[in-house]
Amino acid sequence: MSTRSRAACVFTVLVLTCALTGLPVAQGTKTYTIVFHGGTVVDGSGALRFRADVAVQGDRIARVERAGIAQGEAVTDIDASGLIIAPGFIDSHAHVATTIHEYPLAENFLRQGITTIVASLHSLASPWPIDVYATSLKMAPNISFFVGHTWIRKEVLGLENRAPTAAELERMKSLVEDGMKLGAIGLSTGLEYVPANYADTEEIIELAKVAARYGGIYVTHLRDEGPGLVKAVEETIRIAREAKIPAQINHHKAAGAAQFGWSRRTLALIDQARATGLDITHDLYPYTAFSTTSEVLFPAWCLAGGPQDFAKRITDPASRAKIEREMLTIFPQQAGRGPASIQFRELDSSPKYNGRTLADYLRDRKQPLTVSAGVRALIELQLAGGFIAIFHSMDEADVVRILRHPWAMIETDGDLVGFGVGHPHPRSYGSFPRVLTRYVREQKVLTLEDAIRKMTSLPAAQIGHSERGMVKEGKIADLVVFDFEKIQDLATYTDPHRYPAGIVHLVVNGMPVILNGALTGEKPGRVLNNTRTIKQ
Repeated sequence: MSTRSRAACVFTVLVLTCALTGLPVAQGTKTYTIVFHGGTVVDGSGALRFRADVAVQGDRIARVERAGIAQGEAVTDIDASGLIIAPGFIDSHAHVATTIHEYPLAENFLRQGITTIVASLHSLASPWPIDVYATSLKMAPNISFFVGHTWIRKEVLGLENRAPTAAELERMKSLVEDGMKLGAIGLSTGLEYVPANYADTEEIIELAKVAARYGGIYVTHLRDEGPGLVKAVEETIRIAREAKIPAQINHHKAAGAAQFGWSRRTLALIDQARATGLDITHDLYPYTAFSTTSEVLFPAWCLAGGPQDFAKRITDPASRAKIEREMLTIFPQQAGRGPASIQFRELDSSPKYNGRTLADYLRDRKQPLTVSAGVRALIELQLAGGFIAIFHSMDEADVVRILRHPWAMIETDGDLVGFGVGHPHPRSYGSFPRVLTRYVREQKVLTLEDAIRKMTSLPAAQIGHSERGMVKEGKIADLVVFDFEKIQDLATYTDPHRYPAGIVHLVVNGMPVILNGALTGEKPGRVLNNTRTIKQ
């Protein structure tokens, strides 16, 4: 960006800040704070696009005018000719709850066109109390929080592999209720991970009933995304039915070569459940590799109690032999093509392998590139602290099939990252532009209108914030303006720190956070709390 353009951008933001905060504006009285002129509106409803000018006043969309709005009626007139004007994108699942205060500009999300992040909680960490944490935040995007089951279980039971007592279950239910009262939009589970995977279905149902009483939703990382995928989806549907709660499957996938094509079965289950009146939805990211922790490569029982207990089990020959036998089955389920399918993201015990594969690790140690050798190496790496990896173990046909489903939404499953720091999955930089590039413009899997609906009005309704997600008069002014012919995801598995191209302007609550492709530095984001009616 030229010095002149940068100066113009800074001036525009200063003027808009005055207008939005009620301070005097030198240009005199204006009807609107911003008008986007000559753009093509894709309004988020799924309806056909149309040409219109879009006016913003304060934090609202004041006017959507097909006949055009005269120049000079706004503090700032912006030429959007040749560009798409759409509702700001809503990321249906990302890991930002405990890091948004560190990266308040959330640049790798903003540059995808994301204005709202739904912060599901699958990890041991959780901001608590939610309201105190929320009040402390000043950030660029909007954010919604969940009550995290994993954190609650750890607080009450630690890492023990057992069912809660009646008193412990009441304590867990009380924590869910506290979280809902403090603004959480629902209950989130990560049932594939320790210690959440020690919970039975009945435990989750009881906790989900509490969230349902406060109008919350239930979102889940399924108990199994591989061989147990169908049963895991059936479990989610059962929870929705018995707890009387809307349920959403996060990052819906069929992981492992033996499960390729199973999305036909899981989508059929969703359709059948919806036909009975249940509110079942799901989301996905547009990649054929997932990312998770090393613990998914181990039988859950061997990780109970934490790292010290795992180390003790490994020193026992009989226990180690059992662990290795079970891992020989688990390994191909999670990484069907062998050691080359596991790409390290965060290997703190040997960071030079970040971005490289388990096959590279074995090769450097002159070990055979076999599953057996991989299992032995994985045990040693787990003893050294474990790791986070990218697993190249999904099928494109499943991604497309899930993406086409009418109740599928888009997510990043991403992390807030410092540019150039670590080796993230490219989804943290490119999920939303990748849908528009690969699956709309290039492959025509979706129409632009349908893709935008999946990114905007559908997730807005899901989280109870339908005042967003539409380019419509009276709605909150969360807007993205992008060049459909130039939008492009650029992050790759080997070069993940690359921002996408094509996002020109981004507005959050009426305030530009990107103008002419440059971050403005503004932080107008809000915490979007639960707005649904409490059920008596």
